[in-house]
Amino acid sequence: MAAEALEQAAKKRGYPIHVETQGAAGSDEMTAGDIAAADVVILAADLEIRGKDRFAGKPILQVGVAEALSKPDEVLDRALALRGTGTAPSAARSTPAAAPAAPKKVGVGTRIRQNLMTGVSYMIPFVAAGGLLIALSFLFGGYQIVSYTPQQIIDNGFNIANITDWAGVMFLIGGATFAFLVPVLSGFIAFGIADRPGIAPGFLGGAVAVTVGAGFLGGLASGFIAGYAALYISRIKLPAAFKSLMPVVIIPLIATFITGFLMFVVLGAPLRALSEGLSAWLSGLTGGNLIILGIILGLMMAFDMGGPVNKVAYAFATTGLASVPADGDPNSVQFKVMAIVMAAGMTPPLGLALATSLRKRLFTDAERQNGKAAYLLGASFISEGAIPFAAVDPLRVIPSAMIGSAVTGALVALFGSTLRAPHGGVWVTGLVGQPLLYLVAILVGMVVTAVCVIIAKSIKRAPIVAEVPEPATARPVAV
Repeated sequence: MAAEALEQAAKKRGYPIHVETQGAAGSDEMTAGDIAAADVVILAADLEIRGKDRFAGKPILQVGVAEALSKPDEVLDRALALRGTGTAPSAARSTPAAAPAAPKKVGVGTRIRQNLMTGVSYMIPFVAAGGLLIALSFLFGGYQIVSYTPQQIIDNGFNIANITDWAGVMFLIGGATFAFLVPVLSGFIAFGIADRPGIAPGFLGGAVAVTVGAGFLGGLASGFIAGYAALYISRIKLPAAFKSLMPVVIIPLIATFITGFLMFVVLGAPLRALSEGLSAWLSGLTGGNLIILGIILGLMMAFDMGGPVNKVAYAFATTGLASVPADGDPNSVQFKVMAIVMAAGMTPPLGLALATSLRKRLFTDAERQNGKAAYLLGASFISEGAIPFAAVDPLRVIPSAMIGSAVTGALVALFGSTLRAPHGGVWVTGLVGQPLLYLVAILVGMVVTAVCVIIAKSIKRAPIVAEVPEPATARPVAV
Protein backbone atom coordinates (compact mmCIF):
# COMPACT_ATOMS: atom_id res chain seq x y z
CA MET A 1 0.00 0.00 0.00
CA ALA A 2 2.91 2.38 0.70
CA ALA A 3 4.28 1.61 -2.76
CA GLU A 4 0.91 2.37 -4.34
CA ALA A 5 0.60 5.63 -2.39
CA LEU A 6 4.00 6.84 -3.60
CA GLU A 7 3.27 5.75 -7.17
CA GLN A 8 -0.03 7.64 -7.20
CA ALA A 9 1.53 10.75 -5.67
CA ALA A 10 4.36 10.70 -8.23
CA LYS A 11 1.96 10.10 -11.11
CA LYS A 12 -0.21 13.01 -10.01
CA ARG A 13 2.82 15.29 -10.19
CA GLY A 14 4.17 13.79 -13.39
CA TYR A 15 7.30 12.23 -11.88
CA PRO A 16 8.46 8.86 -13.26
CA ILE A 17 8.94 6.41 -10.38
CA HIS A 18 10.17 2.81 -10.10
CA VAL A 19 9.25 0.83 -6.99
CA GLU A 20 10.96 -2.29 -5.68
CA THR A 21 9.21 -3.98 -2.76
CA GLN A 22 10.90 -6.50 -0.51
CA GLY A 23 7.84 -7.97 1.16
CA ALA A 24 6.69 -11.57 1.20
CA ALA A 25 5.19 -11.26 -2.28
CA GLY A 26 8.50 -10.10 -3.78
CA SER A 27 8.89 -7.74 -6.72
CA ASP A 28 10.99 -7.01 -9.77
CA GLU A 29 14.39 -5.85 -8.59
CA MET A 30 15.65 -2.54 -9.91
CA THR A 31 18.22 -2.77 -12.66
CA ALA A 32 21.48 -0.84 -12.64
CA GLY A 33 19.96 1.36 -15.35
CA ASP A 34 16.93 2.17 -13.19
CA ILE A 35 19.18 3.24 -10.33
CA ALA A 36 21.56 5.22 -12.54
CA ALA A 37 18.65 7.18 -14.05
CA ALA A 38 17.15 8.11 -10.68
CA ASP A 39 17.55 11.52 -9.10
CA VAL A 40 16.88 10.31 -5.57
CA VAL A 41 16.19 7.08 -3.66
CA ILE A 42 13.44 6.70 -1.06
CA LEU A 43 13.81 3.83 1.42
CA ALA A 44 10.34 3.36 2.92
CA ALA A 45 10.62 0.45 5.32
CA ASP A 46 10.30 -0.58 8.96
CA LEU A 47 12.73 -3.49 8.47
CA GLU A 48 16.28 -3.66 7.20
CA ILE A 49 16.61 -3.04 3.45
CA ARG A 50 18.51 -5.64 1.43
CA GLY A 51 21.08 -4.38 -1.06
CA LYS A 52 21.37 -0.76 0.10
CA ASP A 53 24.92 -0.65 -1.26
CA ARG A 54 23.42 -0.51 -4.78
CA PHE A 55 22.44 3.10 -4.12
CA ALA A 56 25.92 4.35 -3.25
CA GLY A 57 26.38 7.89 -4.53
CA LYS A 58 22.65 8.59 -4.71
CA PRO A 59 20.85 10.94 -2.32
CA ILE A 60 18.75 8.79 0.00
CA LEU A 61 15.68 9.58 2.09
CA GLN A 62 14.73 6.93 4.66
CA VAL A 63 11.21 6.93 6.14
CA GLY A 64 8.84 4.47 7.76
CA VAL A 65 6.13 2.61 5.87
CA ALA A 66 3.34 4.40 7.72
CA GLU A 67 4.79 7.81 6.83
CA ALA A 68 5.08 6.90 3.15
CA LEU A 69 1.51 5.61 3.16
CA SER A 70 -0.05 8.52 5.03
CA LYS A 71 2.05 11.42 3.68
CA PRO A 72 3.28 10.44 0.21
CA ASP A 73 3.33 14.02 -1.10
CA GLU A 74 5.37 15.24 1.84
CA VAL A 75 7.80 12.33 1.42
CA LEU A 76 8.23 13.20 -2.27
CA ASP A 77 8.85 16.85 -1.38
CA ARG A 78 11.56 15.89 1.10
CA ALA A 79 13.13 13.44 -1.35
CA LEU A 80 13.18 15.87 -4.25
CA ALA A 81 14.78 18.50 -2.03
CA LEU A 82 17.80 16.18 -1.84
CA ARG A 83 18.39 16.16 -5.60
CA GLY A 84 21.97 17.00 -6.45
CA THR A 85 23.34 16.12 -3.00
CA GLY A 86 24.64 12.70 -4.08
CA THR A 87 27.51 11.74 -6.37
CA ALA A 88 26.82 10.90 -10.01
CA PRO A 89 28.37 7.58 -11.07
CA SER A 90 30.42 9.21 -13.82
CA ALA A 91 31.81 11.81 -11.48
CA ALA A 92 32.54 9.24 -8.82
CA ARG A 93 35.18 7.63 -11.00
CA SER A 94 37.11 10.83 -11.63
CA THR A 95 36.63 12.99 -8.55
CA PRO A 96 36.40 12.39 -4.82
CA ALA A 97 32.89 11.35 -3.84
CA ALA A 98 30.70 13.88 -2.19
CA ALA A 99 28.83 12.52 0.78
CA PRO A 100 25.33 11.40 -0.14
CA ALA A 101 22.41 12.35 2.01
CA ALA A 102 22.61 9.93 4.90
CA PRO A 103 19.64 7.88 5.98
CA LYS A 104 18.26 8.96 9.32
CA LYS A 105 20.02 7.45 12.32
CA VAL A 106 18.19 4.57 13.92
CA GLY A 107 18.04 4.33 17.71
CA VAL A 108 18.75 1.18 19.68
CA GLY A 109 15.09 0.59 20.45
CA THR A 110 14.08 1.02 16.82
CA ARG A 111 16.84 -1.32 15.67
CA ILE A 112 15.77 -3.99 18.16
CA ARG A 113 12.17 -3.67 16.98
CA GLN A 114 13.26 -3.93 13.34
CA ASN A 115 15.25 -7.09 14.04
CA LEU A 116 12.40 -8.58 16.03
CA MET A 117 9.90 -7.84 13.27
CA THR A 118 12.25 -9.37 10.70
CA GLY A 119 12.09 -12.63 12.64
CA VAL A 120 8.33 -12.40 13.11
CA SER A 121 7.73 -11.63 9.42
CA TYR A 122 9.61 -14.77 8.35
CA MET A 123 7.84 -16.83 11.00
CA ILE A 124 4.29 -15.79 10.08
CA PRO A 125 4.04 -17.99 6.92
CA PHE A 126 4.89 -21.00 9.10
CA VAL A 127 2.29 -19.94 11.67
CA ALA A 128 -0.29 -19.41 8.93
CA ALA A 129 0.35 -22.70 7.13
CA GLY A 130 0.60 -24.77 10.30
CA GLY A 131 -2.29 -23.06 12.07
CA LEU A 132 -4.66 -23.31 9.12
CA LEU A 133 -3.83 -26.97 8.53
CA ILE A 134 -4.38 -27.83 12.18
CA ALA A 135 -7.63 -25.84 12.24
CA LEU A 136 -8.84 -27.63 9.10
CA SER A 137 -7.90 -30.99 10.60
CA PHE A 138 -10.13 -30.21 13.60
CA LEU A 139 -12.89 -29.01 11.27
CA PHE A 140 -12.91 -32.27 9.29
CA GLY A 141 -11.80 -34.76 11.92
CA GLY A 142 -12.92 -33.33 15.24
CA TYR A 143 -10.64 -32.69 18.20
CA GLN A 144 -10.01 -36.42 18.62
CA ILE A 145 -7.72 -36.11 15.59
CA VAL A 146 -4.92 -35.22 18.05
CA SER A 147 -4.49 -38.96 18.62
CA TYR A 148 -3.63 -39.52 14.94
CA THR A 149 0.02 -40.58 14.54
CA PRO A 150 2.43 -41.11 11.62
CA GLN A 151 2.57 -44.78 12.59
CA GLN A 152 -1.07 -45.19 11.56
CA ILE A 153 -0.22 -44.18 7.99
CA ILE A 154 2.83 -46.46 7.96
CA ASP A 155 0.86 -49.44 9.28
CA ASN A 156 -2.50 -48.93 7.58
CA GLY A 157 -1.70 -46.79 4.54
CA PHE A 158 -3.64 -43.75 3.37
CA ASN A 159 -7.27 -44.24 2.40
CA ILE A 160 -8.16 -41.49 -0.09
CA ALA A 161 -11.88 -41.98 0.62
CA ASN A 162 -11.50 -41.66 4.40
CA ILE A 163 -11.99 -38.11 5.69
CA THR A 164 -10.24 -39.04 8.93
CA ASP A 165 -7.05 -39.87 7.05
CA TRP A 166 -7.19 -36.53 5.25
CA ALA A 167 -7.73 -34.71 8.54
CA GLY A 168 -4.98 -36.75 10.18
CA VAL A 169 -2.43 -35.87 7.50
CA MET A 170 -3.37 -32.19 7.78
CA PHE A 171 -2.83 -32.41 11.53
CA LEU A 172 0.56 -34.09 11.15
CA ILE A 173 1.77 -31.60 8.53
CA GLY A 174 0.57 -28.67 10.63
CA GLY A 175 2.33 -30.03 13.70
CA ALA A 176 5.54 -30.57 11.73
CA THR A 177 5.32 -27.00 10.44
CA PHE A 178 4.92 -25.66 13.97
CA ALA A 179 8.14 -27.42 14.97
CA PHE A 180 10.05 -24.86 12.87
CA LEU A 181 8.54 -21.76 14.48
CA VAL A 182 11.06 -21.02 17.22
CA PRO A 183 14.13 -21.85 15.09
CA VAL A 184 12.80 -19.70 12.23
CA LEU A 185 12.08 -16.79 14.59
CA SER A 186 15.53 -17.02 16.14
CA GLY A 187 17.33 -17.59 12.85
CA PHE A 188 15.83 -14.60 11.09
CA ILE A 189 16.25 -12.26 14.04
CA ALA A 190 19.93 -13.15 13.77
CA PHE A 191 19.72 -12.68 10.00
CA GLY A 192 18.30 -9.20 10.49
CA ILE A 193 21.28 -8.32 12.68
CA ALA A 194 24.22 -10.02 10.95
CA ASP A 195 22.84 -11.01 7.53
CA ARG A 196 23.64 -14.55 6.33
CA PRO A 197 26.38 -15.32 8.90
CA GLY A 198 23.70 -15.09 11.60
CA ILE A 199 21.38 -17.73 10.16
CA ALA A 200 23.17 -20.92 11.30
CA PRO A 201 23.79 -19.88 14.92
CA GLY A 202 20.32 -18.34 15.05
CA PHE A 203 18.58 -21.53 13.95
CA LEU A 204 20.73 -23.56 16.36
CA GLY A 205 19.80 -21.22 19.19
CA GLY A 206 16.12 -21.61 18.40
CA ALA A 207 16.43 -25.39 18.35
CA VAL A 208 18.18 -25.29 21.73
CA ALA A 209 15.42 -23.03 23.09
CA VAL A 210 12.88 -25.70 22.14
CA THR A 211 15.05 -28.45 23.63
CA VAL A 212 15.39 -26.75 27.02
CA GLY A 213 11.72 -25.70 27.07
CA ALA A 214 12.40 -21.96 26.87
CA GLY A 215 9.83 -21.51 24.09
CA PHE A 216 9.51 -18.24 22.25
CA LEU A 217 11.25 -16.20 24.90
CA GLY A 218 14.24 -18.46 24.39
CA GLY A 219 13.94 -18.02 20.64
CA LEU A 220 13.97 -14.25 21.01
CA ALA A 221 17.02 -14.34 23.28
CA SER A 222 18.95 -16.81 21.12
CA GLY A 223 18.22 -14.79 17.98
CA PHE A 224 19.75 -11.64 19.41
CA ILE A 225 22.68 -13.52 20.95
CA ALA A 226 23.46 -15.31 17.68
CA GLY A 227 23.04 -12.18 15.59
CA TYR A 228 25.30 -9.97 17.63
CA ALA A 229 27.84 -12.75 18.15
CA ALA A 230 28.07 -13.26 14.38
CA LEU A 231 28.14 -9.50 13.76
CA TYR A 232 31.04 -8.80 16.11
CA ILE A 233 33.02 -11.85 15.04
CA SER A 234 32.69 -10.72 11.42
CA ARG A 235 34.39 -7.44 12.37
CA ILE A 236 37.56 -9.14 13.60
CA LYS A 237 40.51 -8.34 11.35
CA LEU A 238 42.27 -11.50 10.16
CA PRO A 239 45.14 -12.11 7.74
CA ALA A 240 44.10 -12.28 4.09
CA ALA A 241 44.69 -16.05 4.04
CA PHE A 242 41.87 -16.58 6.56
CA LYS A 243 39.32 -14.12 5.17
CA SER A 244 37.73 -16.68 2.87
CA LEU A 245 37.13 -18.95 5.88
CA MET A 246 35.26 -16.31 7.89
CA PRO A 247 31.74 -16.65 6.42
CA VAL A 248 31.72 -20.43 5.99
CA VAL A 249 33.77 -21.73 8.94
CA ILE A 250 34.95 -19.24 11.54
CA ILE A 251 31.79 -17.16 12.08
CA PRO A 252 29.32 -20.11 12.10
CA LEU A 253 31.60 -22.19 14.34
CA ILE A 254 32.29 -19.59 17.02
CA ALA A 255 28.87 -17.89 16.96
CA THR A 256 27.07 -21.24 17.08
CA PHE A 257 29.16 -22.39 20.06
CA ILE A 258 28.62 -19.12 21.93
CA THR A 259 24.87 -19.22 21.31
CA GLY A 260 24.48 -22.89 22.19
CA PHE A 261 26.64 -22.61 25.32
CA LEU A 262 24.73 -19.62 26.67
CA MET A 263 21.36 -21.19 25.94
CA PHE A 264 22.20 -24.58 27.46
CA VAL A 265 24.30 -23.50 30.43
CA VAL A 266 23.32 -19.95 31.38
CA LEU A 267 19.92 -18.87 30.04
CA GLY A 268 17.99 -22.09 29.47
CA ALA A 269 16.66 -22.63 32.99
CA PRO A 270 15.64 -19.02 33.80
CA LEU A 271 14.04 -18.53 30.38
CA ARG A 272 12.12 -21.77 30.79
CA ALA A 273 10.82 -20.61 34.18
CA LEU A 274 9.88 -17.23 32.73
CA SER A 275 8.13 -18.84 29.75
CA GLU A 276 6.17 -21.19 32.00
CA GLY A 277 5.21 -18.27 34.24
CA LEU A 278 3.95 -16.25 31.28
CA SER A 279 1.93 -19.22 30.00
CA ALA A 280 0.43 -19.74 33.45
CA TRP A 281 -0.48 -16.05 33.66
CA LEU A 282 -2.18 -16.14 30.27
CA SER A 283 -4.00 -19.36 31.09
CA GLY A 284 -5.28 -17.76 34.28
CA LEU A 285 -6.86 -14.82 32.45
CA THR A 286 -10.62 -15.20 32.64
CA GLY A 287 -13.64 -12.96 32.88
CA GLY A 288 -12.83 -9.35 33.63
CA ASN A 289 -9.06 -9.74 33.26
CA LEU A 290 -9.42 -11.14 29.76
CA ILE A 291 -11.82 -8.35 28.84
CA ILE A 292 -9.29 -5.77 30.05
CA LEU A 293 -6.63 -7.46 27.92
CA GLY A 294 -9.06 -7.35 24.99
CA ILE A 295 -9.55 -3.60 25.47
CA ILE A 296 -5.79 -2.98 25.66
CA LEU A 297 -5.06 -5.04 22.55
CA GLY A 298 -7.93 -3.35 20.71
CA LEU A 299 -6.53 0.08 21.55
CA MET A 300 -3.07 -0.99 20.37
CA MET A 301 -4.36 -2.38 17.08
CA ALA A 302 -6.09 0.90 16.22
CA PHE A 303 -3.52 3.32 17.63
CA ASP A 304 -1.31 3.44 14.53
CA MET A 305 -3.07 0.96 12.19
CA GLY A 306 -0.19 -1.15 10.94
CA GLY A 307 2.54 0.84 12.68
CA PRO A 308 4.90 -0.23 15.48
CA VAL A 309 2.29 -0.39 18.27
CA ASN A 310 -0.08 -2.38 16.04
CA LYS A 311 2.77 -4.74 15.13
CA VAL A 312 3.68 -5.31 18.80
CA ALA A 313 0.12 -6.41 19.56
CA TYR A 314 0.09 -8.65 16.48
CA ALA A 315 3.47 -10.18 17.34
CA PHE A 316 2.22 -10.87 20.87
CA ALA A 317 -0.76 -12.73 19.44
CA THR A 318 1.10 -14.73 16.79
CA THR A 319 3.92 -15.83 19.08
CA GLY A 320 1.36 -16.84 21.67
CA LEU A 321 -0.62 -18.70 19.02
CA ALA A 322 2.46 -20.63 17.98
CA SER A 323 3.34 -21.51 21.58
CA VAL A 324 0.34 -23.83 21.91
CA PRO A 325 1.09 -27.46 20.95
CA ALA A 326 -0.78 -28.90 18.00
CA ASP A 327 -2.77 -31.06 20.41
CA GLY A 328 -3.25 -28.25 22.94
CA ASP A 329 -6.50 -27.10 24.51
CA PRO A 330 -8.76 -25.74 21.72
CA ASN A 331 -9.99 -23.08 24.17
CA SER A 332 -6.52 -21.84 25.12
CA VAL A 333 -6.28 -18.17 26.01
CA GLN A 334 -3.69 -17.79 23.24
CA PHE A 335 -6.37 -18.62 20.67
CA LYS A 336 -8.68 -16.06 22.27
CA VAL A 337 -5.93 -13.43 22.08
CA MET A 338 -5.47 -14.14 18.37
CA ALA A 339 -9.21 -13.74 17.81
CA ILE A 340 -9.18 -10.43 19.72
CA VAL A 341 -6.27 -9.02 17.73
CA MET A 342 -7.63 -9.96 14.32
CA ALA A 343 -11.12 -8.66 15.05
CA ALA A 344 -9.79 -5.40 16.50
CA GLY A 345 -7.51 -4.94 13.50
CA MET A 346 -10.41 -5.32 11.09
CA THR A 347 -12.61 -2.77 12.84
CA PRO A 348 -10.94 0.59 11.90
CA PRO A 349 -11.09 0.28 8.09
CA LEU A 350 -14.55 -1.28 8.22
CA GLY A 351 -15.86 1.44 10.54
CA LEU A 352 -14.44 4.23 8.40
CA ALA A 353 -15.81 2.63 5.26
CA LEU A 354 -19.24 2.52 6.88
CA ALA A 355 -18.92 6.17 7.90
CA THR A 356 -18.23 7.20 4.29
CA SER A 357 -21.38 5.36 3.23
CA LEU A 358 -23.60 6.84 5.96
CA ARG A 359 -22.42 10.48 5.79
CA LYS A 360 -20.86 11.08 2.41
CA ARG A 361 -20.92 14.87 2.78
CA LEU A 362 -18.37 14.67 5.62
CA PHE A 363 -15.73 13.16 3.33
CA THR A 364 -13.91 14.23 0.18
CA ASP A 365 -14.31 12.38 -3.10
CA ALA A 366 -10.95 10.71 -2.56
CA GLU A 367 -11.96 9.58 0.93
CA ARG A 368 -15.23 8.16 -0.38
CA GLN A 369 -13.28 6.17 -2.96
CA ASN A 370 -10.90 4.98 -0.24
CA GLY A 371 -13.95 3.97 1.76
CA LYS A 372 -15.05 1.55 -0.95
CA ALA A 373 -11.64 -0.11 -0.90
CA ALA A 374 -11.58 -0.10 2.91
CA TYR A 375 -14.50 -2.54 3.03
CA LEU A 376 -12.39 -5.20 1.32
CA LEU A 377 -9.19 -4.26 3.15
CA GLY A 378 -10.90 -4.38 6.52
CA ALA A 379 -12.63 -7.67 5.76
CA SER A 380 -9.21 -9.08 4.84
CA PHE A 381 -7.59 -7.88 8.11
CA ILE A 382 -5.50 -5.13 6.53
CA SER A 383 -5.61 -2.39 9.16
CA GLU A 384 -3.65 -0.02 6.91
CA GLY A 385 -6.86 0.57 4.97
CA ALA A 386 -7.73 3.18 7.60
CA ILE A 387 -4.49 5.16 7.26
CA PRO A 388 -5.62 7.46 4.39
CA PHE A 389 -8.41 8.70 6.67
CA ALA A 390 -6.19 9.05 9.74
CA ALA A 391 -3.54 10.92 7.75
CA VAL A 392 -5.82 13.83 6.85
CA ASP A 393 -7.78 14.01 10.12
CA PRO A 394 -5.87 12.15 12.86
CA LEU A 395 -7.44 13.89 15.88
CA ARG A 396 -10.91 12.72 14.89
CA VAL A 397 -10.20 9.41 13.18
CA ILE A 398 -7.65 7.76 15.48
CA PRO A 399 -9.57 8.16 18.77
CA SER A 400 -12.76 7.00 17.05
CA ALA A 401 -11.01 3.93 15.65
CA MET A 402 -9.47 3.15 19.05
CA ILE A 403 -12.88 3.30 20.74
CA GLY A 404 -14.40 0.95 18.16
CA SER A 405 -11.52 -1.53 18.31
CA ALA A 406 -11.55 -1.50 22.12
CA VAL A 407 -15.26 -2.37 22.05
CA THR A 408 -14.61 -5.18 19.57
CA GLY A 409 -11.70 -6.53 21.63
CA ALA A 410 -13.78 -6.50 24.81
CA LEU A 411 -16.72 -8.26 23.13
CA VAL A 412 -14.55 -10.97 21.55
CA ALA A 413 -13.03 -11.62 24.98
CA LEU A 414 -16.48 -11.66 26.58
CA PHE A 415 -17.85 -14.09 23.97
CA GLY A 416 -14.83 -16.39 24.28
CA SER A 417 -14.19 -16.61 20.54
CA THR A 418 -11.02 -18.45 19.50
CA LEU A 419 -8.89 -18.47 16.36
CA ARG A 420 -5.96 -20.62 15.26
CA ALA A 421 -5.20 -18.74 12.03
CA PRO A 422 -2.97 -15.64 12.29
CA HIS A 423 -4.49 -13.92 9.26
CA GLY A 424 -7.35 -14.07 6.79
CA GLY A 425 -10.01 -11.75 8.18
CA VAL A 426 -13.61 -12.79 7.62
CA TRP A 427 -12.47 -15.34 5.05
CA VAL A 428 -11.37 -17.70 7.86
CA THR A 429 -14.53 -17.30 9.93
CA GLY A 430 -15.16 -21.02 9.51
CA LEU A 431 -12.08 -21.64 11.68
CA VAL A 432 -13.30 -19.35 14.48
CA GLY A 433 -14.75 -20.63 17.73
CA GLN A 434 -18.13 -18.92 18.38
CA PRO A 435 -18.16 -17.53 14.81
CA LEU A 436 -21.53 -15.75 14.94
CA LEU A 437 -20.68 -13.90 18.14
CA TYR A 438 -17.27 -13.09 16.67
CA LEU A 439 -18.94 -11.42 13.68
CA VAL A 440 -21.33 -9.60 16.01
CA ALA A 441 -18.34 -8.18 17.92
CA ILE A 442 -16.80 -6.92 14.67
CA LEU A 443 -20.08 -5.39 13.49
CA VAL A 444 -20.65 -3.63 16.82
CA GLY A 445 -17.12 -2.19 16.81
CA MET A 446 -17.57 -1.19 13.17
CA VAL A 447 -20.76 0.74 14.00
CA VAL A 448 -19.19 2.35 17.08
CA THR A 449 -16.22 3.52 14.99
CA ALA A 450 -18.49 4.93 12.28
CA VAL A 451 -20.74 6.74 14.77
CA CYS A 452 -17.76 8.23 16.63
CA VAL A 453 -16.17 9.45 13.39
CA ILE A 454 -19.43 10.97 12.17
CA ILE A 455 -20.01 12.77 15.48
CA ALA A 456 -16.41 14.01 15.63
CA LYS A 457 -16.46 15.28 12.05
CA SER A 458 -19.86 16.93 12.52
CA ILE A 459 -18.70 19.05 15.46
CA LYS A 460 -16.29 21.17 13.44
CA ARG A 461 -15.80 20.79 9.73
CA ALA A 462 -12.31 21.51 8.42
CA PRO A 463 -12.08 23.22 5.01
CA ILE A 464 -10.87 21.04 2.16
CA VAL A 465 -7.85 22.45 0.35
CA ALA A 466 -7.43 21.46 -3.27
CA GLU A 467 -4.08 20.04 -4.27
CA VAL A 468 -2.36 21.57 -7.29
CA PRO A 469 -0.24 19.15 -9.33
CA GLU A 470 3.38 20.13 -9.81
CA PRO A 471 4.98 20.34 -13.24
CA ALA A 472 6.42 17.14 -14.62
CA THR A 473 10.10 16.34 -14.51
CA ALA A 474 12.09 14.18 -16.87
CA ARG A 475 14.02 12.43 -14.11
CA PRO A 476 12.68 9.42 -12.19
CA VAL A 477 12.56 8.76 -8.48
CA ALA A 478 13.60 5.29 -7.32
CA VAL A 479 11.83 3.81 -4.32
